[in-house]
Amino acid sequence: MEERKYKILRKQAKWQDLWFYRKALTVFRLTTVFTKRFLPVHGDRTVDQMVQAARSGKQNIVEGSADGVTSTEMEIKLLNVARASIKELQEDFSDYLLSHQLTMWSSSHDRFDGMLEFCREHNDVEDYEPYFNTWTDEEMANIGYTLCRMTDKMMMSYITNLENDFVTEGGIKERMTAARLGYRADKKQELVAAHQEIAALKAEINRLNTTIAQLKQEISSKSS
Repeated sequence: MEERKYKILRKQAKWQDLWFYRKALTVFRLTTVFTKRFLPVHGDRTVDQMVQAARSGKQNIVEGSADGVTSTEMEIKLLNVARASIKELQEDFSDYLLSHQLTMWSSSHDRFDGMLEFCREHNDVEDYEPYFNTWTDEEMANIGYTLCRMTDKMMMSYITNLENDFVTEGGIKERMTAARLGYRADKKQELVAAHQEIAALKAEINRLNTTIAQLKQEISSKSS
């Protein structure tokens, strides 16, 4: 199929391959297991809040990517909604550690560097699932907190790139205008080229008519 010359829709990012989506999916799965293992089944709204925040994070990435085909502005808005949800969840993990008198691992903690390296090198839920039912609540909350921070940082970098693209390329209205103007300019060039070709053909016809007239005259002179 011939590629369209005048493009209005942006190319959709393959959200499944985005590192921050893959981490957000991991955060969602981790949060689901964490709340089931360590929070009361009934009588604690924190469970629903954490799971919904985790789900909102990943779902708004998907929706933002889809809407980004037509609207960079909407994609940025939805990604910021996803960021807000991830930040809320990050705070929930922090609150859990504080309220249960558990340790928030900082750079001075002997587990911090290993955790950081693991979370940086692994994006996919399959890398974390084997540990979901063996990690303690302190381990799981610190890893959830760290993944939330990393996901947010990745999303901020991505949003910055989207903002730069929007400044240089504009939104869908600008792309539609550019497409229309480009189409008109091309048609005008085609019309000019056609007129030039017609003029060249007329000149060639005149030359041929002149040559034919001369040949007829020569033949007539020879006959007489």
